[in-house]
Amino acid sequence: MLEFFNIKRDIPFMSYARVTTVISLVTFILAVAALSLKGLNLGVDFTGGTVMEVTYPHPAEVPKVRDTLTKIGLHDAAVQTFGTSHDILIRLPIKAGISTAKLSDQVFQALSAADATAKLQRVEFVGPQVGKELYENGALALLVVCLGIMAYLAVRFEWRFAVAAIIANMHDVVIILGFFAFFQWDFSLTVLAAVLAILGYSVNESVVVFDRIRENFRKMRKASVPEIIDNAITRTMSRTIITHSMTQLMVLSMLFLGGEALFYFALALTIGIIFGIYSSVLVASPLVMWLGISREDFIKPEKKEAVDALP
Repeated sequence: MLEFFNIKRDIPFMSYARVTTVISLVTFILAVAALSLKGLNLGVDFTGGTVMEVTYPHPAEVPKVRDTLTKIGLHDAAVQTFGTSHDILIRLPIKAGISTAKLSDQVFQALSAADATAKLQRVEFVGPQVGKELYENGALALLVVCLGIMAYLAVRFEWRFAVAAIIANMHDVVIILGFFAFFQWDFSLTVLAAVLAILGYSVNESVVVFDRIRENFRKMRKASVPEIIDNAITRTMSRTIITHSMTQLMVLSMLFLGGEALFYFALALTIGIIFGIYSSVLVASPLVMWLGISREDFIKPEKKEAVDALP
């Protein structure tokens, strides 16, 4: 395996397990509090609203379109390019006391006044019922993914690993949702997709560490459980640094260069990657240790052959 740097001695991660667990618990509680008190700022995909597609004969100026909508009081409208640089997609939340048709007319009149070449392609209304179904299906998808991960780890490793991994993964999910609730960032289907992606990404890191722990139990016969886990984490650090650095580099390019359409998607991935590394090392591993994992769980005692009594 490619070594980013060579660490001569194992880092005693498990000696700090209680401290890191307390930090994780406090962060988790704060995230839950933000979700309970503020709730998620659900986007048009979930709450319902108006979707408009407008095209221009030249590349659309998204910032100019946003400024135009802001001037007519639509501060919470989402504007992004759609398909090509000439097409834009506008999402408008439901406005009390105004119909969809009237709202779309106001928007197009404002866009036409700013640029007479604007052409309206389509107007669609996403009802609250559709948004509710998307919300429920998204929650169901999260549940199914969690159950699938737990079943996979229980079959591949041992039930203690499955419990530790699912707690660590849910820690990551709640932290991401907590950030979006606290700062009231727009929570859309693309953000939900990022959360599901982080679930798979985080469990991949946990599997790498767990696999090394299982191997160490067979190789390090005289070592204690904390020493085995410390060695497993230390020996996978080079792989972790290289993999996550390259992934984060790609995500940061979407965050800063992808525009509004990808901004919150990339932001959710960034938060998830950072806490995914933390939870795999400093949440899942201590939980495995405290759940009582031992060498006997991997190495079956040798059966003594019966010896026939001499006459």
